[in-house]
Amino acid sequence: MPRLVRVLAPAVLLAATLLALWLGLGIGGAAAERSIADPGAFVRFGLPVTRTIVNIAMAGLIGSVVMAVWVFANDRPETRLAMDFAAGSAAVLTVASAAATLFTYLDVSSQPFSGDASFGAGLAQFLTEIELGQFWLLELLLAAVTTVLAFAIRGRKLTLVVLVAALATALPLAQQGHAAGASGHGAAVNALLVHIVGAAVWLGGLLTLICIARTIDHQRLSAYTARYSSIALLAFIGVAASGVVSAWLRVGSWDALLGTGYGQLVLLKTGSLVVLGAFGAMQRVRLIPRIAESASGTRPFAWFVVTELAVMGVASGIAGALGRTATPVAVEPVRDQPGGIGPAEWLTGDPLPPELTPLRYLTEWKFDLLWALVCVFAIAMYLAAVVRLARRGDRWSAGRTTAWVLGILLLAYTTNGALNAYEQYLFSVHMLGHMMFAMLIPLCLVLGAPVTLALRATHKRGDGSWGGREWILWGVQTPFSKLVTHPAFAAVMFSGSLWVFYFTPIARWAAEEHLGHQWMIIHFLISGYLFNLSMIGVDPVPYRFPYPLRIVTLFATMASHAFFGVTIMTGDGLLLSDWYGAMGRTWGAPPLEDQSTGGGIAWGIGELPTLALALIVAIQWSRSDEKEQKRKDRADDRSGGAELEAYNEMLAQQARRDAQRSAPRR
Repeated sequence: MPRLVRVLAPAVLLAATLLALWLGLGIGGAAAERSIADPGAFVRFGLPVTRTIVNIAMAGLIGSVVMAVWVFANDRPETRLAMDFAAGSAAVLTVASAAATLFTYLDVSSQPFSGDASFGAGLAQFLTEIELGQFWLLELLLAAVTTVLAFAIRGRKLTLVVLVAALATALPLAQQGHAAGASGHGAAVNALLVHIVGAAVWLGGLLTLICIARTIDHQRLSAYTARYSSIALLAFIGVAASGVVSAWLRVGSWDALLGTGYGQLVLLKTGSLVVLGAFGAMQRVRLIPRIAESASGTRPFAWFVVTELAVMGVASGIAGALGRTATPVAVEPVRDQPGGIGPAEWLTGDPLPPELTPLRYLTEWKFDLLWALVCVFAIAMYLAAVVRLARRGDRWSAGRTTAWVLGILLLAYTTNGALNAYEQYLFSVHMLGHMMFAMLIPLCLVLGAPVTLALRATHKRGDGSWGGREWILWGVQTPFSKLVTHPAFAAVMFSGSLWVFYFTPIARWAAEEHLGHQWMIIHFLISGYLFNLSMIGVDPVPYRFPYPLRIVTLFATMASHAFFGVTIMTGDGLLLSDWYGAMGRTWGAPPLEDQSTGGGIAWGIGELPTLALALIVAIQWSRSDEKEQKRKDRADDRSGGAELEAYNEMLAQQARRDAQRSAPRR
């Protein structure tokens, strides 16, 4: 790639971003002086500029680490350059976060900057007591920690630590994007998180390709670009879907889309995303094959990248302007809105839904974009792997495919349907969702054998980089994997989590905080999956109990679940009384009676998947004995009965020795 392009590309990105940001602030009205508590032009423009730099630096950080983990060969110079780029981006993110924190305080306090003690005390109070300040302080700390990790770590496996830290830096920004306690807070946070991470991987990956282009030949550039293109396609889907959801939550109507500055900026950003999608399609269809054919193909690709970065800069600048533009639909906590609200809306931020009826289990929905995309990608990738096997003549069980699809559909319903809509208000619905996450969904997913399918469908890489196959093979052999997949550990985690979760403050955290609720879903899915895997899975694990011990373990966990359910049913105290007991519902069972129903669900309905597990273990045990007998029969047939003859001869020799010992001595 020409040196001019490598210098020009970042400059074009920065120039396009700042120009689009300036124009966007004018269109949206954020550049105009406020009539009340105006912080001054320096803050009005400084805050969106520093926020935009935060976004670009985060993109460089996340995108470069993703490329180092998934795309580049570890023993090549490009991986070192990618991690150097990640470390530099993390450092810029740290400095930009500090500047954005200061500008944010100046904006919300309307105080001029000064070095006196009162200004410092106000800033300290903002960082420690105000939620927005706490988010910025957390962002600054995460960025600083990630900077140290990115500079210190260079090993392939430890780079995963940097990746986790880099992804964590997106969480505080997603939480800032929607007021806590506002209607639709959880859905908006998840949508914005998808948007931030998707855009970061997309933009940062392309910047990383430019950074390492001088160290590789055209063949490796073609291979790396093809891998990046696949990642970018997933990122584009996530960015487009989350952009639609986030925009609609804030626009609210078609009139506002066309008649407000915010809506006009949304349309401009949508147009830039459409153009970028067309660029991505052209890159996959035309440019990547040209790079592979000859080195001359890198020159048009290089100028194409410059143009693409210019459009990405426009999208980034408009995004920065959108963050400072007033939304047609007010995004503020319901507690701060004028007029009276009910207890349920005070606690959850959402209005109390209508009475739950059997029909509403099918008609009531509360969509969560993050989990919807997880489910779509999970089904699409599984079916793509099955199709790949079929094209090369291999077969994959239709039953396993059905089990996987059913499990993912159940996950989609539980995270987006009536269970998600009512679980905050009814303990019984919450418990039903819990049983789905911990028992039924993992049972279906384990029967789908996704790891075995992935190992059969993915190709081994020969250039020193690690793809899906290499990471899976390493993952199942790590000491951590050996620990968490051990049947004893999985059983204790599976049954013990119930007691720890519901009889500690963790339950309140999961009910009240969005992050806590997401942790609950992930934890119980993983604990249920590991337990089912240790009992009936066919995917590779280091160790499984013998079948008799599996049956014993299953009945022990069943007894623990039953005891837990009875404890909830017969308890005379209300769990989370200031939550489920304070919703102000005028329909449904009283809270204590509803809690008793939830205990019955944990005891009765929750035991059905365990019984199914026991039945499957018994069937596998029977088939294992049959296979062993067939193996012995085949071995006997091959040896012509030699094993049986040898056994009979051994018995005859033993009989002769016994006869000699018992014969009378002369």
